[in-house]
Amino acid sequence: MTGTSDSLFKTFKAMLASPSESEIPARVRAEIERREEIAERAIGWTQLLLLAAFGLLVVLGAPAAGGSGKSFAPVALLLYFAFTVFRLWLSYRITLPTWFLVLSILADVTLLCAMIFSLHLQYNQPPSFYLKAPTMIYMFVFIGVRALRFDPRFVLITGLASTLGWFILVAYAVLSEQSDMYITNNMAIYLTSNSIFVDVELAKMLSLVGVTVVLSLALVRARAALVNAVHSNAAATDLRQFFDPAVAETITGSEDLPMAGRSQTRELSVLIVDLRSFTTSAASLSPETVMKVLGLYQQAAVGEIERHGGQIDKFMGDGILATFGAVEESPTHAADALRTAVSLVAAIDAVEPEVRAAGWIGPFHACCAAACGTATVGVVGARNRLEFTVIGTPVNLAAKLEAANKIEVSRALTEGRTYDRAVAQGFDDKVVAFRRDRRIAGFSGTLDLVVLA
Repeated sequence: MTGTSDSLFKTFKAMLASPSESEIPARVRAEIERREEIAERAIGWTQLLLLAAFGLLVVLGAPAAGGSGKSFAPVALLLYFAFTVFRLWLSYRITLPTWFLVLSILADVTLLCAMIFSLHLQYNQPPSFYLKAPTMIYMFVFIGVRALRFDPRFVLITGLASTLGWFILVAYAVLSEQSDMYITNNMAIYLTSNSIFVDVELAKMLSLVGVTVVLSLALVRARAALVNAVHSNAAATDLRQFFDPAVAETITGSEDLPMAGRSQTRELSVLIVDLRSFTTSAASLSPETVMKVLGLYQQAAVGEIERHGGQIDKFMGDGILATFGAVEESPTHAADALRTAVSLVAAIDAVEPEVRAAGWIGPFHACCAAACGTATVGVVGARNRLEFTVIGTPVNLAAKLEAANKIEVSRALTEGRTYDRAVAQGFDDKVVAFRRDRRIAGFSGTLDLVVLA
């Protein structure tokens, strides 16, 4: 028996487990609060529509037979309608404080109880008459509407207020001194007379409490899921700033989490960008100046790379490794890489005035090189530190071509095979020069080089 109790306790504990909201980042809490504000407006609109529908039934519906007494229901509905409209209007302008929301709940329950109470006046019947009215069902509706907001507190308050309201109505009926009303435990007599069946009224109150508890437990779990979802979404959004968007989309949209060693082979192009004499110039400047200049350079370079459909594979100090057709196959990868190389040099030159204004005193020239070919695209690393990368001949060749810019006195360079592939894919920009049978460091044999800038 003890084992069963422990198991049941653990089940409930796991079911109600919720992250501590005080420990999550402020921006995540702000997003949760924003969603709660939207939910509160939804509650306001829902209650307004329900109230309007109920009001139309009262005003336009056929008068109920026997209802000759006075009723303050129309006045109560009008006042509550005005209050609901005011609350909805206010919700679009401020974050409604908790005390105001509690006041709204009490207004909801008070209205409903007043409507129920007015029935015995309207029909000139003893108070036991209103205990049989189906209007009591609206209490469950009010409790359910509060579940639109992922906050169990307000469901609990609504449920407890409804239960208390019904208890007061029952107590008033029981304590009223009317000769034709009495307490019974006979269901037939209860249904066909002005009697009161206390067990039935207790069952109604237990039903209100039961629905409230179940919805509250459900909302505890739902809120935990909401907090986790918002937290995870915020984390994913933040991490997208550290990964290329296309790579991040591939990871988050994958059916299975990418694992180290998973790869595929495809034809792609690689572009490598580097700043000349960056390390030497940076040594004499403050870290703030170096990082500001680096930011200006990278912003300009990344803008051109992304504009032509490339993805940032990694930043390597002042170097950038970009790929075209690696994350997703591209029929124009080589042409896109060469267009990027040409436009990138101009874009870096265009930010030089800002770089000088930031305090840079040395030379500021970016060089780049592109190469295409078949490469392996996949995930490398250990279990807790994975990286999406490209491995293969195009990467090595692009790095050697970029280094060759110094020898060739060029700014953007590629080789003949890549150039031919790019032309076949639609590249038609003018080039500076063709240099046949050139040797580059680290590469056996000769290459036909194409100076793009």
